[in-house]
Amino acid sequence: MSGARRQLVVATRNQHKLVELEEILGAFELLPLPADVVLPPETGETFAENSVAKARAAAAATGIDSIADDSGIAAAALGGRPGVRSARYAGDDASDEQNLAKLLMEVGRGDDRSVTYVCAMAYAGVDGSELFAEGRCEGTLAPAPAGSGGFGYDPAFVPVETGAGDGRTMAQLSAAEKHSISHRGRAARALARLLEADR
Repeated sequence: MSGARRQLVVATRNQHKLVELEEILGAFELLPLPADVVLPPETGETFAENSVAKARAAAAATGIDSIADDSGIAAAALGGRPGVRSARYAGDDASDEQNLAKLLMEVGRGDDRSVTYVCAMAYAGVDGSELFAEGRCEGTLAPAPAGSGGFGYDPAFVPVETGAGDGRTMAQLSAAEKHSISHRGRAARALARLLEADR
């Protein structure tokens, strides 16, 4: 008989992320962030800085081991933008659709449409221990959004690993297909391996 699943608070207000992580990290019991917990602003210069700060804040506020991710998209034609500004690219209160529209407009019809999804995932234990993992997914930017799955920039992100003849965006893949190659899936599985080794 195996014991109860290890509990982890997920330091996010993004329900899409919580659902994805629940699907990827089935070996853990993921708890939503309590409504009264205030997360620090994402002012770090890197995804890693932001994820670590959020995990630490959640663990300190809840008294439960916590994980957090910070993720985004980097366009080669824009020198790596939007990067850490991905969630706020079109403004602090911008919707996913507005952020994606701005990215498509700025990249335009240029020759270099290569993009990279990056996810930094941090664990902060109430005992002060910390772990960190990162995942990446290479792709190209579609000329227009397609598909209703996923969130964020998924409707225009065509992953390289599905093959040159595929052409589907992340938003057109099944959840299992997406998680197997996505930046968040890779980071979460890497962090899970570290957590298992750390037990």
